[in-house]
Amino acid sequence: MRHNVAGRKLGRTTSHRLALFRNQLASLMAAERIVTTLPKAKELRPIAERLITHGKAGTVHARRMVGRWIPDRDLIKKLFDEIAPRHAERPGGYLRIVKLGNRLGDGAEMAVLEFVDYDPAKKRGVAAKGEAAAKPAEGAPAPEKPKKEKAERKAAEAKPERAETKKAAKPTARPAAPAKKKPSMPKKIGGS
Repeated sequence: MRHNVAGRKLGRTTSHRLALFRNQLASLMAAERIVTTLPKAKELRPIAERLITHGKAGTVHARRMVGRWIPDRDLIKKLFDEIAPRHAERPGGYLRIVKLGNRLGDGAEMAVLEFVDYDPAKKRGVAAKGEAAAKPAEGAPAPEKPKKEKAERKAAEAKPERAETKKAAKPTARPAAPAKKKPSMPKKIGGS
């Protein structure tokens, strides 16, 4: 009987399962939204919410506790400096699970695990409906385009020239292949 046995094994050994959770937590903190199977999302949510609660504490001990699950210092810094302060007034429930339906390959139930304040428009850099786009003041010089864009534009201009030279260099007709010589049959020796 399974009295008081909590947690799903997810068909993995303990070390594999913990490594899976560490990787998913790192992805969640980096992207603030991950797509995974429903059982994995249900197992991951309590761990992630505990980490955010540690992030709200902001102590050295809390950083060390978070470091057990997230080995990347940049992600720990993001958790403590960006993610946890956004949820300072919230007493819990920082993540939500949205069901997506079944995966076509194996029929597994898929879900999205994301922060409750996740805004996809903000992640793409699109201005919200109420915000006006920042425009330079009248009489101000136009902002200079980055060097990267200039280099890409020059490369795009140079590419058609190269393509034309390649086309001109290719011969239009193939040279005739030499005729194959038929192998001669050995003469029979002896007469029977």
